Amino acid sequence: MINASAAGSWKLGEVTVNRMGFGAMRITVNPDRDVAIRVLRRAVELGVNHIDTAGFYRTPGGPLDLDDGEPVRYANELIRDALAPYPDDLVITTKIGPGEDPEGAFYQARTPTEIRTQVETNLRQLGVDCLDVVNLRIIKKPGSDSIAERFGALADLRDAGLIRQLGISNVRADHLDEAEAIAPVVCVQNSYAIDMRRDQDELIRLCADRGIAYTPFFAIAGSSREGGATTDHSDAVQAIATAHGVTPQQVRLAWTLHQSPNVLAIPGTGNPLHLEENIAAAAIHLSPAELATLN
Repeated sequence: MINASAAGSWKLGEVTVNRMGFGAMRITVNPDRDVAIRVLRRAVELGVNHIDTAGFYRTPGGPLDLDDGEPVRYANELIRDALAPYPDDLVITTKIGPGEDPEGAFYQARTPTEIRTQVETNLRQLGVDCLDVVNLRIIKKPGSDSIAERFGALADLRDAGLIRQLGISNVRADHLDEAEAIAPVVCVQNSYAIDMRRDQDELIRLCADRGIAYTPFFAIAGSSREGGATTDHSDAVQAIATAHGVTPQQVRLAWTLHQSPNVLAIPGTGNPLHLEENIAAAAIHLSPAELATLN
């Protein structure tokens, strides 16, 4: 039986979640709203109790840069319509930093007022009074680029009761140190895949030592990033997929989960079949020899 619990669990701060979750960025792709609603509900039926999203995940436009001429569809609003009232064990992690101004153009929130506006947008879209987890998403700059002021503003909103727990995204180890000096950090979310950003291995271990979840995005997409699942798989990935009778994308997810117990997978899709395949990857066991080959 396919279930996200096959991947095991991790304590995300104050709550425990299954390590196989769901990423909502691509849920807006299909213009058929009913399909999106069905995928979200099916994900929860299959044991997903951790959904990653953002107020700026939308189509047309948004990070996917799609323009299908259809009405605007926001991932957060689809989540609300599909799942509210939310199950008691469901954790929704959202992020702020990138956001839309009144004209629909994207900007980076830097002031306390801008950060509060984005938090309130997420509250309204998701239909809640308090956000489970909010990641501060930054654009890294070479050298010194402090997140203290922005993370401090987010911590103030936690203290005000608008947020339960905090995380950071697209960051380095020094950003983590800086944030932890201000408030507890329950997760770090960076791009990472079997063939991309392997310099993150050390940060994953650091997070594990501190009891912090590491949540990679683009685990399936790799260098294709927002373009979707890559078709550029190594010979090793292809061979192991064939040996297990699974897809290369499932091997990529299984490899991701095998990296450390604190790694949470958040594959996203608007395709019901791909959802089932992604969740099924939670149960794939890779041997030490297979992992060595993949590495």
